[in-house]
Amino acid sequence: MTVSEALQRASLLLREAGLREPRREAAALLCAALHKPPAWVYAHGEETLDPAAAALFFAWTERRRRREPYAYLTGEREFMGLPFAVTPAVLIPRPETEVLVTVAAGILQNHPAPHILDVGTGSGVIACVLALQLPAARVCAVDISREALLVAARNAARHGVAERIRFLQGDLYAPVAGEQFSAVVSNPPYIPAGEIGTLEPDVRDYEPRAALDGGPDGLHFYRRLTAELPKLGCRPQLLCLEVGFGQAEAVAEMCRACGFARVDIYPDLAGIPRVVAACCDESFSGQCKPEGKKKRHAD
Repeated sequence: MTVSEALQRASLLLREAGLREPRREAAALLCAALHKPPAWVYAHGEETLDPAAAALFFAWTERRRRREPYAYLTGEREFMGLPFAVTPAVLIPRPETEVLVTVAAGILQNHPAPHILDVGTGSGVIACVLALQLPAARVCAVDISREALLVAARNAARHGVAERIRFLQGDLYAPVAGEQFSAVVSNPPYIPAGEIGTLEPDVRDYEPRAALDGGPDGLHFYRRLTAELPKLGCRPQLLCLEVGFGQAEAVAEMCRACGFARVDIYPDLAGIPRVVAACCDESFSGQCKPEGKKKRHAD
């Protein structure tokens, strides 16, 4: 079987399974199986496909037909231009979360030595990229899942930031009670429980429910993240949270109720309010200059 024949066959299988872009997905799987760029695949269509690569490619194609996410098949996902390991123990990183990292890094960039708490670290992409972008920062990454922390630790080692990131298992602030942090950053579960069944099967049937379920209205963890701040040694100068569709105003109000001097909302590339950044004082928040308009919610 040639490369082009394999690509055509896999495209047909994925089309029959109802995937929206079957040829693009088949090509991506073939590139991953061959460890070749797309240009090579299309330029060498008449070459005979290596039997081992063919076996892996069609095994992946069959799993993708059942809607298993591409990132779980290959074990990797790109985030902010960097490769990160992922497994079914962690939520697959989304482009929207890049806004969270950009906002947090922008606010903290002039802080001399920020101590950052990443709550619900998952695969560790937030902790790792913040450590990379802020060379003087120390990061503590917390997750309730031991399996997720193992993935996060692998990613930290891969990107050379393991020495500046502590990984702790536990529920929200419990593992760091009494400690002081410059910033708390989190992308918590925010899908309303009743809506999980309506998600695409790629998400609903494969990604960890604990990383999706935000309670009846999707706001359960935001209430806890704000109400339980007194468990820390002092209130952080920055609380930066990713939010779901239609949640920004409610989360901003929770932050205001905690006494933060300034609360700003930042959109993602689709214009959807995606990040709520609450700062203790105006000068601290003024250091952030990410792209896109922000909406201010001050006291």
